[in-house]
Amino acid sequence: MSRDKSEKKKPVKPAKGVIAVTPPSFRRERALIKRGVWPIAGCDEAGRGPLAGPVVAAAVVLDPKRIPKGIDDSKRLTAERREELFEQICATSAFAVAFASPARIDRDNILRASLWALARAVQALPEAPKHVFVDGRDKVAVTCDCEAVIGGDGIVMSIAAASIIAKVTRDRLMCALALDCPGYGFEQHKGYAVPEHLEALDRLGPSAHHRSFFAPVIAARQKHFPETIEPDLFTVDPTIEAEATAA
Repeated sequence: MSRDKSEKKKPVKPAKGVIAVTPPSFRRERALIKRGVWPIAGCDEAGRGPLAGPVVAAAVVLDPKRIPKGIDDSKRLTAERREELFEQICATSAFAVAFASPARIDRDNILRASLWALARAVQALPEAPKHVFVDGRDKVAVTCDCEAVIGGDGIVMSIAAASIIAKVTRDRLMCALALDCPGYGFEQHKGYAVPEHLEALDRLGPSAHHRSFFAPVIAARQKHFPETIEPDLFTVDPTIEAEATAA
C-alpha cells in the first residue's frame, strides 16, 4: 500500500535520559565584529578547586577565518581531544597564559588570585583586546570593556578556547610537579581533593605546592608540623568550591 503523501512525518523524539547540549558559538564575537570591535578575547581559568598547584588563566583571541572545529567547554572533552584542540588553537590564535601560585592564593584568597591571573593573561596578549568575555559572574580588571558570562565556557567560543588552553597547560604543569613531589599522585588527580590525594596528604604531609589555608592541608600540617599552625579565621573548605570550577 502506497503511503499518502499528505501524511505528515512524525517528529523524532530524543532518547529518554539524553540531554541535548548546544556547543558554544561565535555569535557574540561576530556581533561585536560587525560593530567594528576587534580584537575580542575570551578568558577562563583552571584550578580553583584543588588543594595543590597554581590557578592557570588563559586569554584567547580566535581568528574568525581559522576557528578549529570542535571547540567546546574543556570539561566536556576527553583529555586526548583537549590536547588536539590545544595544538590547533595555539597554531591559529593569539593567546597568553598566567599563573597564580599557591603563595598568592594563600595571601589573596582563591577568588582574588584567580581574577588577578585572568587580568594578567589578558594583559599578556600580543595585541590589547577591545572587548573581553570572561567565564563566571565576576568581571576582570582590564582597560577595555569586559563582559562576564555565567557558564561562558559552554556558550562563548572564545571562552571555551581559553578553557582548553588553561586546562591543558595546568594538567601538564601538575604532571611536572608530580616528578618534583612523588607520592601525591598529582599526575592523576591534578591536585583535587579525591580520596587518593587526601590519603597521601595525611600520610606524607603537605608539600611546597599545597595551598596552606585549605582545610585538609591545615589538618595534614597540624599532624606533621604542629608547631607551624597558627589560629586563622580564613580557612578554606574545598568542599564549598563548586566542582564545576574543575576545569
